[in-house]
Amino acid sequence: MTAPALTLDSATALVLIDLQQGILALPTARPSGEVLARGIALAEAFRAHKLPVVLVNVAWSPDGGDLPSTDVDRPGPASAPPAAFSEIPAELAALGDITVTKRHWGAFTGTELDLQLRRRGVHRIVLAGISTSVGVESTARTAWEHSYGLVFAEDATADLDADSHAHTFGKIFPRIGRVSSTAEIIAALDALR
Repeated sequence: MTAPALTLDSATALVLIDLQQGILALPTARPSGEVLARGIALAEAFRAHKLPVVLVNVAWSPDGGDLPSTDVDRPGPASAPPAAFSEIPAELAALGDITVTKRHWGAFTGTELDLQLRRRGVHRIVLAGISTSVGVESTARTAWEHSYGLVFAEDATADLDADSHAHTFGKIFPRIGRVSSTAEIIAALDALR
C-alpha cells in the first residue's frame, strides 16, 4: 500500500537536532556536509513560509557538573567539550530561529521545546539531524508521546553507524511518523501558497 502524498500545514515546525560544530566533525555514515546542506535548505524553506525553525544543540557547563552520570557499558563524555563543540554553524542560523540547548539525548528532556512549540500552535514537526539513533530518535519518541505529528527528512539525517540509521528509518520511524525527503518536504511547503 502506497502512502498518500505528503501534506503540511501552517502549524508545522522544523526541528534540527545537533547540527553543531563538534558533531558535524564526527565520522557519520552519510557525509555531515550533505546533512548540513539539506538542513540549511529545509530551514530556508520554512523561513520563507514564516514557519518556526528550531535549532537544537547539546552542551554542558564547563565544569561538567550537568553531564549525564549513569552506570552504562558505553559511557558518554567524561568532561565537557570546549564551547566551540556546541556552536551552530553561522550558515545554518538566522535571526528569529528558536535555539534550544539540551543536556540529554532527546530535545524535550529538561528543555522548553514543548512550550516553544505549543505557544506557536505547532502540532506537526519535521525532524532531521545527527545522530539518527540517538538524538533524533529520542526526540521523535517523546514528540510522538506528546501527540505531535512527525515527518522525518531521511536524507537530512545521519548516524555514526549505517546499520543504526537503517534500523531506525526502517523499523521505528514508519511506526510513529512519515518518512520523507528534503525535496518532498519543500514541495509540500510550496503547496501551502
